[in-house]
Amino acid sequence: MQRISGKIILFINRHGIFPIPVRRKSLVIGHENIISQLFSTSFEVSSSQPSVQSQSNHKSSKSNISSINNGITSQFGLIHLEASPINHINDQSYDEFASDVEKVYRILRKFHSRVPKLELALKESGVVVRSGLTERVLDRCGDAGNLAYRFYAWASKQSSYRHSQDVYKAMVKVLGKMRQFGAVWALIEEMRQQNPQLISPQMFVILMRRFASARMVHKAIEVLDEMPKYGCEPDEYVFGCLLDALCKNGSIKEAASLFEDMRFRFPPTVKHFTSLLYGWCREGKLIEAKHVLVQMKDMGIEPDIVVYNNLLSGYALAGKMGDAYELLKDMRRKSCEPNATSYTILIQSLCKHEKLEEAMQIYVEMQRYGCDVDTITYTTLISGFCKWGKIERGYELLDQMIQQGHAPNQLTYQHIMLAHEKKEELEECMELMDEMQKIGCTPDLNIYNTVIRLACKLGEIKEGVRLWNEMEASGLSPGLDTYVIMINGFLLQGCLAEACEHFKEMVDRGLFAAPQYGTLKVLMNSLLRADKLEMAKDVWNCMTSAKGCELNTSAWTIWIHALFSKGHVKEACSFCIDMMDNDELMPQPDTFAKLMQGLRKLYNRQFAAEITEKVRKMAADRQITFKMYKRRGERDLKEKAKEKKDGRKRRARQRHWGVGRRKANIRKAASFRGFVSF
Repeated sequence: MQRISGKIILFINRHGIFPIPVRRKSLVIGHENIISQLFSTSFEVSSSQPSVQSQSNHKSSKSNISSINNGITSQFGLIHLEASPINHINDQSYDEFASDVEKVYRILRKFHSRVPKLELALKESGVVVRSGLTERVLDRCGDAGNLAYRFYAWASKQSSYRHSQDVYKAMVKVLGKMRQFGAVWALIEEMRQQNPQLISPQMFVILMRRFASARMVHKAIEVLDEMPKYGCEPDEYVFGCLLDALCKNGSIKEAASLFEDMRFRFPPTVKHFTSLLYGWCREGKLIEAKHVLVQMKDMGIEPDIVVYNNLLSGYALAGKMGDAYELLKDMRRKSCEPNATSYTILIQSLCKHEKLEEAMQIYVEMQRYGCDVDTITYTTLISGFCKWGKIERGYELLDQMIQQGHAPNQLTYQHIMLAHEKKEELEECMELMDEMQKIGCTPDLNIYNTVIRLACKLGEIKEGVRLWNEMEASGLSPGLDTYVIMINGFLLQGCLAEACEHFKEMVDRGLFAAPQYGTLKVLMNSLLRADKLEMAKDVWNCMTSAKGCELNTSAWTIWIHALFSKGHVKEACSFCIDMMDNDELMPQPDTFAKLMQGLRKLYNRQFAAEITEKVRKMAADRQITFKMYKRRGERDLKEKAKEKKDGRKRRARQRHWGVGRRKANIRKAASFRGFVSF
């Protein structure tokens, strides 16, 4: 960033250079996407206690994005605001830790799967564990839970060092994200024995949110009952956080029931009602949302701008724009002037349905009523135009935004990049990244993911690797999406060894989870198709031995079916037995039927009898009739074979019809040429 004076920086756009005032303190908006900004509760904003989410890692895939905007205040509520990270360039403490953090991170990356070597390397590194460093290292690890845990465990053994409260909070987040909830409770128990004074309600709030995000509602509610055992009495704030977490993660019915059960223990507040209103609106249940509004008024609580904006979001998401406009007028009649968020909600809904001119009319209207357009409003408009392929209009809005003195953030640029990605314009994405760097807007993980994905799609795998290295050099830790993109890119180019290395690294870092089973399936089939059986076994062994990588029946089924389909019947049967013996998982009925068919062809009665006996016993333990289980497997196998056969016939017909149409077109063209020549 080039500084002209203490108050001016240069923003370079496509048409020139514009000076933009810089304010010393800015607000940061936590983004996942536009809708997450506009459609959420006000709990973190309006609470007098610090938000758990405000301590999130600003270098992760959910990067906090700087917003220089006077119009944003804590009254907005629908947008999660948090203190901007300090500019680290002149921060002495940052400089003190920076080299040590990177040194430790490189060691963790290299030796995290070999604990003795890791501990030796950390010991010989010369890094002294001290207050502040541990937090920074955990932050640097990003979503790589295993890396963070390895350093935490090593730091715990160092003399003259004790973990701070922030370190414990960070580890609760890390373990919760890995869904190692037993380890979280063990950590809190350890704190009670060694540092009881460090246990705070925030620890339990973090745990509640992790349980809620995993849809483990009863476990989240149980945290409320467990708190007194650790010397923490739940209060209105903690209960509000629990309601908020349940509503944000789609458990609105359970939240409403809990609210009714607890209303005498925790008197309802505007925050509680706002959370419920948000939850019902998010589910499209507007009648229930209006009932919450009635309950509020019955208790003498007047709706504020946050409540109205949530209801406005409900109407917009349901496509009831007429009702949304009426609510906007009603807000004015009740002297509750709509703010920038109110108008942006409507703009976003209109952009979503390609009503771009109507969205611009709302944009003009908000200015007519004296409501300042902010960064989020501009970003929403840019997103809408870019989504529907009007990139030039998006650039015009970007230029206008800069001229008005609003700083574009990472999300603003990401929407333009997504439009370029759709058109497979890699060079334009690279130019946009350079422009971001020039104005001091550092690309975040989502930006890198977008550009790396496009590079891999276009076969520019070397460029993808270069961007990966640049990303890590800038202090960003690759997340789950980054690994999946890179693995698929390597597979697309036939680089199987590199794909395996990245997959194993993803597993070792604690990033592998159920949604990545599709990547596992593609990888295993690619390896076995290339006769790389040992390489495939190595990948599988890495998964089974990794800490925190719990494999379910789906993962085992992918591996067993991949082996079977490539003719490795005996290996498939061996792994099926391992699944039943080690993980105590019962094979799916069609898996059992498939293995039996394969063993019959091999005349291997010993394997067949062993597997059958184990399955029969497991079926009895689960109170399943073995006869019905076997029949279901055979039926499923026949149905899948029929679907596969029908699919082939359908594709053959499509190819045939395509050829027929092409021949007919050729004949028409020939006859037309003959007619013209005649």
